[in-house]
Amino acid sequence: MAFTRATGKHRRPGRVHRTTVRAAGVAALATTGVVGTLAAPALAAEPEAEQTGLTPVVTIGDSIADEIDAQALAQKQAAADAAAREAAREAARERAAEAAKEAREAKERAAREAERERLNTFVAPITASYVSTAYQAGSSLWSSGSHTGIDFHASSGTSVHSVGVGTVVEAGWGGAYGNQVVIRMHDGTYTQYGHLSSIGVSVGQAVEPGQQIGVSGATGNVTGPHLHFEARTSPEYGSDMDPVAYLRSHGVNV
Repeated sequence: MAFTRATGKHRRPGRVHRTTVRAAGVAALATTGVVGTLAAPALAAEPEAEQTGLTPVVTIGDSIADEIDAQALAQKQAAADAAAREAAREAARERAAEAAKEAREAKERAAREAERERLNTFVAPITASYVSTAYQAGSSLWSSGSHTGIDFHASSGTSVHSVGVGTVVEAGWGGAYGNQVVIRMHDGTYTQYGHLSSIGVSVGQAVEPGQQIGVSGATGNVTGPHLHFEARTSPEYGSDMDPVAYLRSHGVNV
């Protein structure tokens, strides 16, 4: 005797019910003589899922697959765009750093050039004057028998300038030279300015080309107001060299 399991309105018949119905159909066909023509596969046309041992495969529709592909492509493109932006920012930082370096180097070169120009700038000790007594001129007026410097024509009170960059090493009375200033120049040579009526600098003071260091006069062993100028290899008397050649070697036209 066959039993069937009650089903709800929308429930699919259970396995026992389906087997019973199939068996009844076969019995009916045997009675009519048709069972002999029924192919065996027809009886197994509906295999039970739990009897196959196979895992059901879920098939995704084309539209969903396309959407997933599009999302993956968008993510890949977003990552590529982010990498490109970061590369651009890094390149911009490198360009900015290089520009800053070039600007700094240009500024340093300009500063060095300005300093080189400053150090190499020389001027005449008195503006718009001329040499009134030459170097090594002979006379009994000088204890050595010859002139150890050159004299620039100047009335008393005329501004006297440092001929270049240097440091004052003497500023005061110098015997026959009267009031004098001696400056050690940046290249290690020395310049002397004698017979001044007044001195405007002190020992240790740094001076620039054209800076006033005093005013001309007639102090010391003189016959009249003028500026006595010497170029020396040391601050001491007797180390003199040709002042005209010295000034001309530094671009001063005398």
